[in-house]
Order: sequence, then structure tokens, then C-alpha cells
Amino acid sequence: MLEKIEHLKVEIENLTASSPEEVEALRIKYLSKKGEISALMNDFRALSGEEKRTLGAPLNQLKDFATEKIASLRESLENKEVDAAAFDMTRSAAPMRLGTRHPLSVVRNEIVSIFSRLGFSIAEGPEIEDDWHVFSSLNFAADHPARDMQDTFFIQRNPDVLLRTHTSSVQSRVMEKTQPPIRIICPGRVYRNEAISARAHCFFHQVEALYVDEHVSFADLKQTLLYFAREMFGPDTKIRLRPSYFPFTEPSAEMDISCNLCGGKGCSFCKHTGWVEILGCGMVDPNVLDACGIDSKKYSGFALGMGVERITNLKYQVKDLRMFSENDTRFLREFTAAH
Repeated sequence: MLEKIEHLKVEIENLTASSPEEVEALRIKYLSKKGEISALMNDFRALSGEEKRTLGAPLNQLKDFATEKIASLRESLENKEVDAAAFDMTRSAAPMRLGTRHPLSVVRNEIVSIFSRLGFSIAEGPEIEDDWHVFSSLNFAADHPARDMQDTFFIQRNPDVLLRTHTSSVQSRVMEKTQPPIRIICPGRVYRNEAISARAHCFFHQVEALYVDEHVSFADLKQTLLYFAREMFGPDTKIRLRPSYFPFTEPSAEMDISCNLCGGKGCSFCKHTGWVEILGCGMVDPNVLDACGIDSKKYSGFALGMGVERITNLKYQVKDLRMFSENDTRFLREFTAAH
């Protein structure tokens, strides 16, 4: 029996396995109740006392050796599986940096969040629009300069199909289908036929807001603007309204905020005035309400609109508008902490 024990020890020492199934087969062969070591144990019971004292220790050592060997084979296979799973053959050989949100998206989301706290919901519309929703329904005269080919991208020379020049078209679409109260904010991309430079681009982003209900007044507009300015630029921000003109609002105004760089004391950014213009606003012209099917004698409302790039410039002092659309990762990484 001692010779057989030595033979099994050498055999077990040379065991190999390439899969968990093979390891389990080896365990059954040597360590199960019907395995070879169990068969030796059965033969051991029939031996004399002297033989048991001689063979007992080698037999127990064989069983322990077999148990350790099979456990070692199983562990080595598990480690190989972990290593294979950790090695992704689809990964790039070069290290890849994590992306960040675009600064325009960061600012847009912040604007939307502020107005959402005031009860405004998001409304969206098509970027390819018709003349009615972009101009006629918003009280633009037939000879208004904004309709000129120099300002507007028309589709295939069709004067009725164009790329929207402002997101006010979304407001007219909502007013056509919805009766007051209406309280919406309209973020989106707009297009104008302008030369691309550090201060202008042929496409940019706007966020416009519209509130229509009974007894809406200019005081409601002013309080909304003040709340927005202080939430966006800080609690010490001041605002001022200057008379202006827009076809779709009457009265109309442009809003300035106290310069957030110099605190209103005057610097090169605010041209030493202490004020920076950020948006246009006004009370919705009754002609616009009537054109969209809303009774202007019963309802009134206010509208406001701002360029997202303009607000982003004020917050982060980006000097060149073209940087927003060049997808330069060095520029975008500067805004990692912005969100």
C-alpha cells in the first residue's frame, strides 16, 4: 500500500487543469467517496495494528496533499478569469480623458433651473420654421429688416421656410394651442446670417420666457427679472431697465445688471459704466395675443429673451464666441469644476 500511496502522490503532484470542469473531475477522481484515496482508506481499515501505525500518517498526508493541490488548481483558474475580465481589448492604447459638460450647457441648465423654481416649464419647437411663426404672428411688419436675406437663412430660396432667428417662434406655437395661464421657458439654437467673428456667430443659443394670464403687469416682469439676476449673478446684483423697441412687445425694455467684475464701479468689461446689458423684455403686444388666438382684452403677459453665450461670457469672461463651437478639449477642460 505504501508503494501505491507514493505513486498517487507523484500522480497528484503533476496534475493540471484548464477549466473549472476539469478541476471538479479531478476532485471526484481522488477525493470523493468513491475516489482513489477513499478506496485506500477502505483498504486501510482491514490492515493489522502494526501496519496501520506505519501507513496511517502517509495516507493522511496524501489526502491533505490532494486537497491542497486541487484547491490550488481552482484558485489559479479563478485568478486567470479575473485577469481576462480586467483586460478590455476594445480600449484605446492611449489614455482617454473623461469628458465634461459644455459651458453653454452648464449655463443653460442653470437658467432653466432658476425659472423652473418660478413655475416655468420647458417648451421646444422646430429649428426649421415658417414665416408665420417666426415673423408674422409676432407682429413683424412685411418690410421689417429682419426678413431680409442679409439676416435670415431661407431654405432653398423659399421665403416661407427658414431657420428660426429666435426661439420666440416656440412661444407663438404654444399660444396657438394653449389657452392661458401660460408660463413657459424656451431654450434652443437659433440662426442668423452674420459674419463669424470673436463677437458674433451664424448660430447661437437663446432662452426665452413667456407668461400670459389675467392681470399680468410690468411689475411682475420686473420682479421676475430681479429674482433671475440675483440667482444667476449673486444676491448683491442690481438691475436697471431702459426703454427699447421690439415688434412683439409693448412697452419694451432692455435690462442691464451691475457689472459682476467691478461691482458697478466701472471697468473695461463694462466700458466704465458699471452696467452690462444681458437681455431684452417687455409686455406681450396685444396684436401678438390676438394673432395666436388669445383674447388680448382679457389676458396680458410678459416675454423676455437672452443669449446663452452672453450670460456665459459674463460668468466666465470668455473673450471669443468661436471657442464655444470649436470643440477644443483644452478650452472645455477649464469648466470641469463648473458643474
